[in-house]
Amino acid sequence: MENQTGSIVKFLNISKVFPGVKALDEVSFEIKKGEVHALLGENGAGKSTLLNILHGVNNEYEGIVEIHGKVVAYKNANEAILDGISKVHQEVSLIPDLTVGQNITLGCEPKKGLFIDYNKLHKEANKILKRMNCNFKSEDIARTLSTGEMQMIAIAKGLYHNAQLISFDEPTAALSNQEVNTLFSIINDLKRNGITILYVSHRLDEVFQICDRATVLRDGKHVDTFNINDVTREQLIKKMVGRDVSAYAVRKKKYPISNESVLKVENLSVNGVFESINFHLRKGEILGFAGLVGSKRTDVVRTIFGATRKTTGTIKINEKIVDIKSPEQAVKLGIGLIPEDRKTQGFIKYFDNANNVGLTKMEKFMKFGLLNHKSKTKNCNYYAEEINLRPKDPFYMTNNLSGGNQQKVVIAKWLSSDTDILILDEPTKGVDVGAKAEIYRVLEELIGMGKSIIVVSSELPEVLGLSDRIIVMREGRQVKEFINNNLTEEDILQYAMGVGNDVENARI
Repeated sequence: MENQTGSIVKFLNISKVFPGVKALDEVSFEIKKGEVHALLGENGAGKSTLLNILHGVNNEYEGIVEIHGKVVAYKNANEAILDGISKVHQEVSLIPDLTVGQNITLGCEPKKGLFIDYNKLHKEANKILKRMNCNFKSEDIARTLSTGEMQMIAIAKGLYHNAQLISFDEPTAALSNQEVNTLFSIINDLKRNGITILYVSHRLDEVFQICDRATVLRDGKHVDTFNINDVTREQLIKKMVGRDVSAYAVRKKKYPISNESVLKVENLSVNGVFESINFHLRKGEILGFAGLVGSKRTDVVRTIFGATRKTTGTIKINEKIVDIKSPEQAVKLGIGLIPEDRKTQGFIKYFDNANNVGLTKMEKFMKFGLLNHKSKTKNCNYYAEEINLRPKDPFYMTNNLSGGNQQKVVIAKWLSSDTDILILDEPTKGVDVGAKAEIYRVLEELIGMGKSIIVVSSELPEVLGLSDRIIVMREGRQVKEFINNNLTEEDILQYAMGVGNDVENARI
């Protein structure tokens, strides 16, 4: 696969210390020109810190970064971009009311005298978009594009600045299968044109599909750099976590499921979003929701949680009809939701771990009208140990944690509450294999305690590995319900993609 000559980037003894945490510890490796190089490791391994150093976001560090054999020390991200080092972020940030071309050329627009030359701007942008086989134009307004198309703009921006290296941070997290295929096609085209790709992803299937070589970091240290074709999936996971961990969700113990129904949803609809959703959740059961992007799974669980108002239908908790008008009411009824977007909906970015973990039970920490900080901290310490939070510091700002550890804090928030029904929407999105295993362990412990769980996930191995029953949705409709007895991904996909159509017999 490789056709590289020489290195484009060399990291030499890179170290970076944050207060209380050594994020990188004398990391050294090189990235070859024209290769797709994976940067792998658990959350907290140091990947983001290293990317931030490469792209000029973190400019206080020890060690040397060489680009094309020249030592560089970028003061900011713009300096890196102008030197041909670009980044496509997981969450693409665009100005929605500007055109595609304006977003691509922002800050470096071609001028005619004192004014922007829009004819030249759109001509140059369209040339890049054509090269990338995009089916939208420079003149289109950015907010009209899909998530995948917006990501294409970020790549086009790098090409506009003559990028020689483009890094991708979890690029497929919010993309449909078709958009992923389009992205991979573009990455292969970039590689053929001599552009180097640094690829960060927790999806190991993608790494084996698209990458030439990989570097693994663990606890801030360089573990190994190797050709992807020289390792197995199991060997790669062991390098990442330092132990044998299954990449897939596996139920290690099957607990008996009660016939008692803790949640019933009957003919639930939200106009223009989804219609006629019917299911029940039993005590001690994990119920999975599967479906492609746009199937409206998230909308269903948000409606149950009171974050979206239902149009019609009935919700019953323990056989009693309830009218849930707000998340606060849902929490009082014993329902918890771990949302898909943890950063904006899962925790408060200005709170430390102790405050975020204790969010759902602050009243229990009150004594004589005052907050008992000692009890709140003790609560955090207990659950930080339970979920193996890193670092376990209750006073560490949650927003500064890695993605996987942020997810652990959100889970701990609900573990410390009196929740009987826990809904998890994409529980391991952007989470490494080690953290996944710990999250799966916690879910099994909750089931053993008689809790009931709904899991919404785009990862079919996760749904299949965890769920006792699985509901498949497509375009806002419930199309099939399975008892999970030796199901395969193909069984699920035929209904998710519309090959199977069994709506009339969807309920078991």
